[in-house]
Amino acid sequence: MLEAIGVPSIDALFEPVPAAVRLQRELDLPPALSEPDLQAHLGALAGQNANSTTFASFLGAGAYRHFAPSFIDQLLLRSEFYTAYTPYQPEIAQGTLQAIFEFQTLVSGLMGTDLANASMYDGSTAMAEAAMMACRLTRRDRVVVARTVHPHYREVLNTYAQNLGLSIVDAGYQADGTVDETQLAEAATGAAAVIIQYPNFFGVIEDPRKAAAIAKAAGALSVAVVTEPVAMGLLAPPGSLGVDVVAAELQAFGVPLGYGGPYCGVIAASEKCMRQMPGRFVGMATDTEGRTGFVLTLATREQHIRREKATSNICTNSGLMALAATMFMAAYGKEGLPELARLNFDKAHYAQDQIARAGSRRGLGLRFKAPFFNEFVVGGLGDSAAVQKTLLGSGLVAGLPLGKYYPELADSLLVCATELNRAEDIDRLAAALAG
Repeated sequence: MLEAIGVPSIDALFEPVPAAVRLQRELDLPPALSEPDLQAHLGALAGQNANSTTFASFLGAGAYRHFAPSFIDQLLLRSEFYTAYTPYQPEIAQGTLQAIFEFQTLVSGLMGTDLANASMYDGSTAMAEAAMMACRLTRRDRVVVARTVHPHYREVLNTYAQNLGLSIVDAGYQADGTVDETQLAEAATGAAAVIIQYPNFFGVIEDPRKAAAIAKAAGALSVAVVTEPVAMGLLAPPGSLGVDVVAAELQAFGVPLGYGGPYCGVIAASEKCMRQMPGRFVGMATDTEGRTGFVLTLATREQHIRREKATSNICTNSGLMALAATMFMAAYGKEGLPELARLNFDKAHYAQDQIARAGSRRGLGLRFKAPFFNEFVVGGLGDSAAVQKTLLGSGLVAGLPLGKYYPELADSLLVCATELNRAEDIDRLAAALAG
């Protein structure tokens, strides 16, 4: 190799790297292992990690444990889907294109919107793209976002805004954990978008109709962020409540938690947004012989049209994750998803009730007295981060300490219970928090 590239030695190859930063000794590595020994070693290392099979986890906050039928993983491994890179060539990508078309159809029905795009990277970037779309449509450069929107999503939006000349205005929350509508209305004047979360980051169920009315009066677009799509099995779709745009994360639909990704974002919206939607769409068409087929259409990204005309520089969609979400939605269906949602609702309310009963003497209880779905905030814990760390030693992931994101809630945990949390583990959590 050295001879082929015209370099006399390894040392000569690395001469451009200053000697002061080059490693001048042998690597401190153990001897090579046989394959069985290596597998055993890696298994032992992996066994040191806590996971949801060894710990009772009550952690949600935008990433949720739900049961996914086993056939989803098996079908994802089919080479036609697993190895397919792009649906640009419709003559050889009909399966991929049809799967995306079904995804768009199911998401539109779930969110109550006219259309949905062919998925995004994740929910946070979908929200940022939705905000930029609103700015293009309204020709304004200010975005109002509720503090009850996921803190990570707001951080991503701020990162986008820094180099786009956008101004981001926060609206606070009330004592019941819902967005402060007075602040929202005051900030909405002259804004491009008004963004809330449904249910919000605290698990509280906001009323999107109010935010939609505020946005409409100000000439802005209303955006609802959905991080827990299972809730749509019980709640009215945001699109049916007057919301213009839905920016959602569909990880809960058959996508593993996976240390934060890959996940599956999506933007669903009313028809007036269609030509400014980022990403791409798949449409149904007929060929010259009248046969039905699927094709990419309205793809307004840099790879398809002139850069100055592009709506976004997003360069792909999370196609395999979108396929998982499609199969999940199809498997549960119109009857199964409401049943799953009801299970989540019941488990979370059982957990809240048990914690309140067990911790009544200590003053533990629901921080925000408002309707919630499968997450709620437990207050009165003192240093909630220390409490959570202590309970890890008992095999409990008690929830998310909120002090890092909301200093005024340093005594509070965001607790999530889904259909996979057993009653005995909920009882154990309640007793541990009380103790």
